[in-house]
Amino acid sequence: MSKFFSVRYRLFSFSTPVRSLWSMLVLLVFFLSIILLSLCLGEEFIALPQVLQVLLGKGGQAAQFVVETLRMPRVLMAAMVGATLASSGLVLQSMIRNPLASPDIIGITGGASAAAVCFLSFFATAMGVIWLPVFAIAGALLAALLIYALAWNSGVTPMRLVLVGIGISSAMGAVTTFVIAASPLSTSITAYIWLTGSVYGASWVEVKALLPWLLISWPLAFYLARRVNTQELGDQLATGLGVPVQRLRLALLFLSVIMAAPAIAYAGAVGFVGLIAPHIARRLVARSFALLLPTSALVGACLVMLADLCGRLLFQPLDIPAGVFVSAIGAPFFIYLLYRQRF
Repeated sequence: MSKFFSVRYRLFSFSTPVRSLWSMLVLLVFFLSIILLSLCLGEEFIALPQVLQVLLGKGGQAAQFVVETLRMPRVLMAAMVGATLASSGLVLQSMIRNPLASPDIIGITGGASAAAVCFLSFFATAMGVIWLPVFAIAGALLAALLIYALAWNSGVTPMRLVLVGIGISSAMGAVTTFVIAASPLSTSITAYIWLTGSVYGASWVEVKALLPWLLISWPLAFYLARRVNTQELGDQLATGLGVPVQRLRLALLFLSVIMAAPAIAYAGAVGFVGLIAPHIARRLVARSFALLLPTSALVGACLVMLADLCGRLLFQPLDIPAGVFVSAIGAPFFIYLLYRQRF
């Protein structure tokens, strides 16, 4: 029996280990199970048959309101936020060829956070909170451009990107802390909640606003998959094979921003998802970018959905932000990775 599953149709061909397909299938079932569990559990328990009836458009009015209006947008927002952050982390790790790279460590999250906190402190009253995502995305893009410009020296190397990114992240953190300290108490509390990361109160409007970013970024990532696999072999070999390394690196940095920034804008600075999810994905499937991308997205979605579910259930009637639980897992994992990198 073949250990590879292959599809060939005219100009299209696809081959992957059977074990990877089984891993993705199990992960997909786990993902769907968490969605159903999240729709059932909460302050008011709704049995699974009732949830399924609501999803089929046949449920009672009360159950329909709880599932469709209160829980479903929150669950989908958590899934999309986790998936996009995980995908962004995978892109950065593949581009920089460093397992410690992620949007929050490299400075993208820091830029979005600084811009968002500045908006909440100085512009929210006059402009309305609806403009918060615009400022967060603009801050992330500005941070990415600044990182790339400062790292440029007849080209950009992965090591310079990492070092400059860490420096920019620290600088953005200082700006964020200063603005919070100088702001009124009510604004500081709002900013702290946003910085922790939460999908509390997510609505269908926000879900529909985040969805187009996924539909734009993931096809671009799959389109670049083969080149990403090549550049992971090293700059010299990739250049010899005809890959425009510097242009690809800039494209991947921009891609990671348009993946992470909208998620950060709508859910806050949820940390460590972009770091953890790609590492888990590499243990489940073959080390091919085209396989790692959907697997990392599923792992990231599961992480944030589970964190949000824990935040809703463990400390009732309090609703703890999902970012607290993700960080509780991510911080020890980051220390473990640092320890492994010593050898």
